[in-house]
Amino acid sequence: MPASRRIIERSDILAPETYARERKERRAAITALKKNRRVAVGPYATFYFENYDTMFQQTHEMLYIEKGGEEQIADELAAYNPLIPKGDELVATLMFEIDDEVRRDKELRRLTGVEDHIYIDVGGLRVTAVPEGDVERTKSDGKTSSVHFLHFPFKLQEIEKFRDPATQVIIAIAHPNYGHMALLSPDTRAALAADFA
Repeated sequence: MPASRRIIERSDILAPETYARERKERRAAITALKKNRRVAVGPYATFYFENYDTMFQQTHEMLYIEKGGEEQIADELAAYNPLIPKGDELVATLMFEIDDEVRRDKELRRLTGVEDHIYIDVGGLRVTAVPEGDVERTKSDGKTSSVHFLHFPFKLQEIEKFRDPATQVIIAIAHPNYGHMALLSPDTRAALAADFA
């Protein structure tokens, strides 16, 4: 499926029996694709950069697992289509992955409003994350979610710099209780550059 696709249509959804038959191969292919779309930042945070293919797969996995029929298809398309980059942005699922439940609860309570402290630095130009507006990710008690959906809206100049191999690109979390950053590898840069129109 071309990376330039921006929306999953109802007509793109595979019949359940077709997906079940192809599931193993499709999961292996998406695992390989995701390898260069995953960026760890600090000890707990991982950004998974989404595109048409990752959301196509996620939609089909949810349909396969939950078997909710036509009504579920509409719900999944409404949930996942907004996470497909529209040509002038990168979109990421940020996950704080902490196995120990007690430690996870403690850390997430220290990360109040973390979604407002995330950016990509493109050769000195800062692209600030915009949280997906579906639900509030930090609760009234201050505990943030372990999963955040983020849009990084790029201007043309920032896209051009991102595509230039000589430009250093860094993703950063600048929260007072979680200050970490990671340099994007050339392979990740190449994979993500395809998300721009």
